[in-house]
Parts: sequence; structure tokens; C-alpha cells
Amino acid sequence: MWLVVLRWAVLCWGAVTPEPMIRCSSEMGPSPEWTVRHTLTPGDLRDLRVEPVISSVAMEDNSILMNISWVLRADASIRLLTATKICVTGKSNFQSYSCVRCNYTEAFQTQTRPSGGKWTFSYIGFPVELNTHYFIGAHNIPNADMNGDSPSMSVNFTSPGCLDHVMKYKKKCIEAGSLWDPNITACKKNEEIVEVNFTTSPLGNRYMAFIQSNIVIGMSHVSENKGTRTSVLVPVTGESEGAVVQLTPYFHTCGNDCIGRKGIVVLCPQTGAPFPLDNNRSGLSGWIPLLLPALLVATCVLAIGICLKWRHEKIKKTSFPSAVLLPPIKILVVYPSEICFHHTVCYFTEFLQNHCRSEVILDKWQKKKIAEMGPVQWLTTQKKAADKVIFLLSNDVNAMCDGTCGKSEGSPRENSQDLFPLAFNLFCSDLRSQTHLHKYLVVYFREADTKDDYNALHVCPMYHLMKDAATFCTELFHVEQHVSVGKRFQACHNRCSSL
Repeated sequence: MWLVVLRWAVLCWGAVTPEPMIRCSSEMGPSPEWTVRHTLTPGDLRDLRVEPVISSVAMEDNSILMNISWVLRADASIRLLTATKICVTGKSNFQSYSCVRCNYTEAFQTQTRPSGGKWTFSYIGFPVELNTHYFIGAHNIPNADMNGDSPSMSVNFTSPGCLDHVMKYKKKCIEAGSLWDPNITACKKNEEIVEVNFTTSPLGNRYMAFIQSNIVIGMSHVSENKGTRTSVLVPVTGESEGAVVQLTPYFHTCGNDCIGRKGIVVLCPQTGAPFPLDNNRSGLSGWIPLLLPALLVATCVLAIGICLKWRHEKIKKTSFPSAVLLPPIKILVVYPSEICFHHTVCYFTEFLQNHCRSEVILDKWQKKKIAEMGPVQWLTTQKKAADKVIFLLSNDVNAMCDGTCGKSEGSPRENSQDLFPLAFNLFCSDLRSQTHLHKYLVVYFREADTKDDYNALHVCPMYHLMKDAATFCTELFHVEQHVSVGKRFQACHNRCSSL
């Protein structure tokens, strides 16, 4: 009898005892328990996980937060557990560090939940930035004594970019067009025209449509009102069926760093005209039994003719050698130190690789080789290996570069050596040669402003991007031309002789 009563008492006590919850607050320094000596301390965590989630605060820059969940180890040391501390270190263009302490509202009486399963808790609160590597560490409190082995658990988490299904709701991604759905449709009207249809974005009204099939075979600028369905006819120079449509927007919120969209070119549907109806069908009804055999014979003759023509065309096609895809051209890009590497050089490099099918050589990517070979030998070697040498110019120091990239890798201030003057002096002799002048180009994003020391570059072909993008890409793959080289040779000789 007493045993039954005791069981009921235990069950009733367990039913009214509240389960532990957590209350979290910031704690940047060491925990107070660290300065106190403890005879016994709780064990480490059993599991630690991290994932990004969308917060309830809409359209805020910190709207994407970390959901950090942890599982407690089911052993007797859980009775000593009073809190869990979580610290997050983020590394990107700058480093961040913050900690929270989550206190348990009740002491743990059981190793597992009364309802079954292990004790599991979660905290949502650390903001998540784009493309950032995070190190998340957690340990239970009270922690081990000073100079003791403190049990802890850690995980690494790298946040994705704006194309992720969660990160696309971040304010910076929305401004770059992450939520824009252009619903691109593209069809081949004939051998020379591709029709591209898409829905514009409320963020801007300037777009560029590229048609790519290994290389860029067509492009067109589009300027349309915001939020409308628009159509553009893009002239192409090659086979466009199955090619990729690259739609690049230029919004005021993101400039040249907006998110592009892609589509596939298919054949346009054919609209056939109906055959005219005969008003004397009743008079022909008697001839139908006679027409059927004749129609059957005509169909057989037509099928045989089509089959013979198909075999003839097949034999004709196989008699010619198949086209060989030329390898990508190698381009050496040299630029002055005042140009922002991230916003200008990297953007131009991406344009060459994605839209002009080029292999780009940059000094920033070959620092080790430059250190081993020396800048003069490295420039000489790369000039011989490159098909084209491009001088990238700009007369405007980007304020965004000064503010954003000034302390990051790839900024003008980080460059320990400016190879532009050295490259200009090494290559100037080629600018006086009729056989080598075709190898050099000058590209600028705003107005060209060559200094007096570099006036010899005026003899080279100059292109203004994105205004001359189509002509520029055509020039890269064009057969070597010698038109007007003689006139350029004399002008370059006069300028280079004074150096």
C-alpha cells in the first residue's frame, strides 16, 4: 500500500515540476564562474548545429539570423549544469566577435526529458552576413577550473551568397535583384535574329542581353519602363538554337554588381495559314474513291523523294570536315595602381571570361611567380604567352573603393608594386612595330585620360565599356588586321622616342 502511494507521489511531483528553459543575454568577457574553483563540473555538449533563418523583421539589413541548436549529453553531470555560453567569430572583409550566455531557468532533475528524448535547446540572434566564414564555439557553465581541460564543442559555418533560398531575402540581395523574376523566354526567329522576352524590374530600366554559344554571338542594350513585359530583337552571328541568354541588369541600387538571369534559346513556334475551303465539295464527293489511290501513290513518291534528299544531304555534310572549336585566347591585363581592383579590375576580368571566352592573366593572381622570376622577366614571359595585351585605364577613383575596399585584399593601397609603368616601358618598343601593334588594346569604363607619360597608348585601339562591348568582343577574335598600321607606327615612334 505504501509503495503505491509513493509512486503516485513521485508521478504527481514530476507532473508539477516545470521543465528548464533558457534566458539568453550578451556576455563578452569571461564568465564569473571561471574565477571560482569547482570540485565537479558538467560535461560537454552532445551536438551543436547552425543554420540561417529569416527573422520576423522584414526588409532589415540583419533580417537573416543564425539558428544555433544544441543537445545536452545524457549523464549524471547534467545536474551541475546552470548555463551554456556560445561565441561566434566571423571572418570576411572584417572580423567580428560576439558571445551570449543562456541561463537555464530550472535545475535539471533528469538526464532526459520526462516526455522522452534528449534535452535540446536553440537560440536565434546572431546576424548572418553574405559569403562569410563563421566559427561557432559553445561550452557549458560552470566550466573547468583555471588551467584545467575545459570541455567544449565547435562547428564551422560558411554563409552562402544572394542566390541561396534564404539569403536572397537579405536587404543587400533584394537591392541587387535577388527577388526579381524576369521569366525569360527566347526563340530563334531566323538565322540572324533571336527574340528575347522578359519582365523588367521596378529597381531599374537598363539591361543588356547576351546570346552565348561558347562565345558571345550577339548582344543588345534594353531600356524599358519599370515593371513591364518587354521584347527585344538581338542580331546574332552564329547558330543560336540551344544557346544561353544572359540578361544583365543595371539597377541604381547595385550598379554593375547586380544579379543576372539566364535562359535558353528555342525555335519560335510557326504560325501556319489554314487552307481555303472549297464551296463545291458536294460535286467532288463522287470523285473521292478515284482520288484516294492517286493520293496514296503521290504520298509514296513524295516520301521516297524526301528520303533520297535526306541521304544526299547527309553524305554531303559528312564530306566536309567538322568545325574545330578554337581554344580561348589569352589576355594579359595591366592597370595603374589607382584603379580599384575589386570594383573595376575584377569586374572587367569576369566580363572577359564570361562573355568573351578569354583566359585572363593578372599580376594579382601570380604574386609567387613574380617574386620568383622578377617583374621584368614575368612581364616578358606573359607578353609572349598572351594573344592580346590590354591596358585598363580609368580617370575616376571610385569613392566606394576608398570606403569599402580600402582595407581589403585587392585594394590599391595593398599593392606593394605597380607594374603598369614597367609594362608600358617594356612594351613601348612593340608599339613602334607594324607587326606587333595589333596585339595591344586600351579599355576604359569612363572617359579615357592617359597621362602625358603614357600618350603613346593613343595609337592603340581604344574601347569604352559597356558602350563598345560588342565591338570590343569582336576585335578580340578578329583576324589580324594591318589597316592604318603605318600611320599609327609613325605616331607611336615619335612618342616612344621621347621616353
